[in-house]
Amino acid sequence: MPIAHIARRFGCTVPTKANLLLKCDRLPMTDQPLILDTSEYGLLTDLYQLTMAACYVGEGLEQRRASFEVFCRNTPDGYGYLVAMGLAQVVDYLQHFSFGAAQISSLKASGIFDHAPDAFWSLLAEARFTGDVWAVPEGTVVFPNEPLLRIEAPLWQAQIIETYALNALNYQTLIATRAARLRDLTGPKAALLEFGTRRAFSPQGSMWAARAAIAGGLDATSNVLAAMKLGRKPSGTMAHALVMALSALEGSEQQAFTSFHRYFPKAPLLIDTFDSVAAARSLAQRIQAGELELDGVRLDSGDLVELSKEVRSLLPGVPIIVSGDLNEAKVKALIDAGACIDGYGFGTKLVTGAPVNGVYKLVEIDGIPTMKASSGKSTYPGRKQIFRSFAPDGTFEGDRLGLMTEDPANATPLLELIMQDGQLLTPPESLDAIAQRTAANVHQLPANLRAIANPPTYFPTISTALQTLTDQTLHRIHKTP
Repeated sequence: MPIAHIARRFGCTVPTKANLLLKCDRLPMTDQPLILDTSEYGLLTDLYQLTMAACYVGEGLEQRRASFEVFCRNTPDGYGYLVAMGLAQVVDYLQHFSFGAAQISSLKASGIFDHAPDAFWSLLAEARFTGDVWAVPEGTVVFPNEPLLRIEAPLWQAQIIETYALNALNYQTLIATRAARLRDLTGPKAALLEFGTRRAFSPQGSMWAARAAIAGGLDATSNVLAAMKLGRKPSGTMAHALVMALSALEGSEQQAFTSFHRYFPKAPLLIDTFDSVAAARSLAQRIQAGELELDGVRLDSGDLVELSKEVRSLLPGVPIIVSGDLNEAKVKALIDAGACIDGYGFGTKLVTGAPVNGVYKLVEIDGIPTMKASSGKSTYPGRKQIFRSFAPDGTFEGDRLGLMTEDPANATPLLELIMQDGQLLTPPESLDAIAQRTAANVHQLPANLRAIANPPTYFPTISTALQTLTDQTLHRIHKTP
């Protein structure tokens, strides 16, 4: 189809043959703040989800029962496992799934849906989620090709859900996995703090990052709103700005520390604004003189190995917290070098970076198994279950990916029924319970899968029944003209 025809179809123009960038017509500017409200959840989806839903209505297929599964084809480079996270936000989305009159009017005003059937608008006006949700509990370790989530619902509903479900699961799974790796690396006693709000991809992302980090094993977040909503106490120290401002206005770095402690007694102090060792030496003298009590110091720059050792010698009873673009590899290097560190703050490297590329694929429609058969991106058909086996000592032995109808055969099925007919079956779990599951799941894994550098990629075995169904489905696909 010519590009100009496509452009006209979606209200766009192609100015010149040399310029292939489409300039699309815009709706009148309304200057509304881009803050998400639960009443708008229905519209937080990609356009093609809605255009496909309209097509399903027009073809009379919208109510056919469809099953979609979320899984990752591979883990990100350097990751031996993933920690499933974000289910609570998917459930919240499904419970609020609707389209208000204002949202429907906006869709109509776009002109994109001028040829959509009238029944499409009636469907949106009465929308609510009426399907079933199967998922692994948050904090469960999963591997490539294993479904974190399955939506079983009328086709039109299951289709629209894709965008939000992937957004919530992909991002939080990434953060939780990193947090779990950090906790596994540093051990249970280290203080691990999430400082990533300023670097997260959005204000909403910062809230999800804080939640996933704590559920993955970190102790606290500096994000005050996230902490309050999660029933947690926020954690943090100070910035260099306070030390510089008060030093300039009140006379010295030590006076800045005194002023801060006047309002926040014993609070950890950031000591690397000017000279970390000199600051630690002055603090040691004040502590010995009985002038000061101190719950910690933070180092944010410099040679953290050598600085931490010098500070420890000067302040032997004071916890040392370090920060500054830390990730798993840097923390491991600090530990291997014998750094004297009691806690770590994580920001940019925790909340940004290579994504978890979870996908959402149709696996069954109206009882008919379906699969994608394209080279390099093929999928397994049918509604599936993960069957996990454990050794006698409780450690991870292996996973089998099979069909929901299979006998577990002494293995533990991981996907559980979370919602049925649109109704939540189990109450939300606490972050503490999820964090405990995360730790337990990670500790069950062999050391090679937990490695920070160059872990192997583990794939579950495919059951005989699933392989047979795959072969049958491929034969049907290739036989169909």
